[in-house]
Amino acid sequence: MGLIQIELFATLDLVAQAPGGPDEDPSGFPFGGWQAPLLNEVTGAQIIAAYEGTDALLLGRRTYDIFAAYWPHQKDGEIAELFNRVPKYVASRGKPDLPWAGSTQLGPDLAGAVREIRDRHENVKVVGSLDLVQTLLRERLFDRLDLWVHPIVLGVGKKVFDGGAVPTNLALLEPPTAGPEGTVYLRYARTDGIPATGDMSAPDRGLGRNGNGNADSDGR
Repeated sequence: MGLIQIELFATLDLVAQAPGGPDEDPSGFPFGGWQAPLLNEVTGAQIIAAYEGTDALLLGRRTYDIFAAYWPHQKDGEIAELFNRVPKYVASRGKPDLPWAGSTQLGPDLAGAVREIRDRHENVKVVGSLDLVQTLLRERLFDRLDLWVHPIVLGVGKKVFDGGAVPTNLALLEPPTAGPEGTVYLRYARTDGIPATGDMSAPDRGLGRNGNGNADSDGR
């Protein structure tokens, strides 16, 4: 069974809407292209490395349309070669035109279709596609979550966890990496179960409380 891996660029308040350009989302979002001033060679190298081994893309309709208008015309670079070569699976309720070579629309049973893709491929990347991401989070149909968290706060816009999340445990795969502009790269794997609860006054919490929730015997 392969991996469904979500790749997202987000702000410190976890807005992930339209990072690439002002025309990426015409819904009236005032900060389209917020990522561009913060891009650098470190982040670029991280992005290229994150796509190593990718053998399929899973995209929402809006992201697909943006990519299909751009990437087929790009012939140079590792990302262009990869995106144009691998199969593209598109989640859409309508009847979209799919001009990009290797594109297939998923059926109405999205969860079932994603499971089939996972069985068919080793490394499936979900890029942008926030509405699709909400479904994958809600159904726990993802295995990895890569986040580039940028040092800005927008206060408005669609967020990474924007109504689709359910209680889920994640494990950090490697130490976070900060770029020169302050962008932090975080890589998580989904793990079993849901978040546990506990008592912060328990002895193993290290907060100076004993097992009865009282102050330690020396008064501290």
